[in-house]
Amino acid sequence: MQFKAASNFILKKLEKELSPILHYHGKHHTLEVYEMVQEIAFSEGNVSKKDLELLKLAALFHDSGFTEGFDIHEERGVEICRKHLPDFGFKEEAIAKISGMILATKIPQKPQNNLERIICDADLDYLGRDDFYIIGKTLFEELKEREIISSEKQWNKIQVSFLEGHEYHTETNLKRRKGQKDQYLEDLRKIVSKY
Repeated sequence: MQFKAASNFILKKLEKELSPILHYHGKHHTLEVYEMVQEIAFSEGNVSKKDLELLKLAALFHDSGFTEGFDIHEERGVEICRKHLPDFGFKEEAIAKISGMILATKIPQKPQNNLERIICDADLDYLGRDDFYIIGKTLFEELKEREIISSEKQWNKIQVSFLEGHEYHTETNLKRRKGQKDQYLEDLRKIVSKY
């Protein structure tokens, strides 16, 4: 399996083909998830070297479907990985694991195993971090440009609903992110209650 070549391929594809209106779902988000899967996997302490490579590739491919459109991007990402990973020596078993991880990131998240739990938490790690409002603003701008939302009031209501429905799946993020995420939810509920 040619991990480095496959990584370079997908990163170049994202750089060339992602829409400039993807203020949140840009290449920078992919690279952040790539870093976070490694951090969480290390903290969890139960991921083999081989599985870590698959986890890192899943992180790089997880939003690649946005190169082909905004809808069903997880399914499109699976199609992209199934089309291209055999060229880099990946067999069906590895591709199936990567595909499962990509699909697990679909909202609402429903991870079925340890690797899927890790990528789900890496994908939404920011919900419990100090940069929550900064990163949230990029998603707000993206959704506004895509004409999905039109106002900050609407956005704040969506955030409350999203945070209420979200849960972290790994011990790592339950310990280090849940408390801060719960505080953001409380703060946003206060804001929304004044509307």
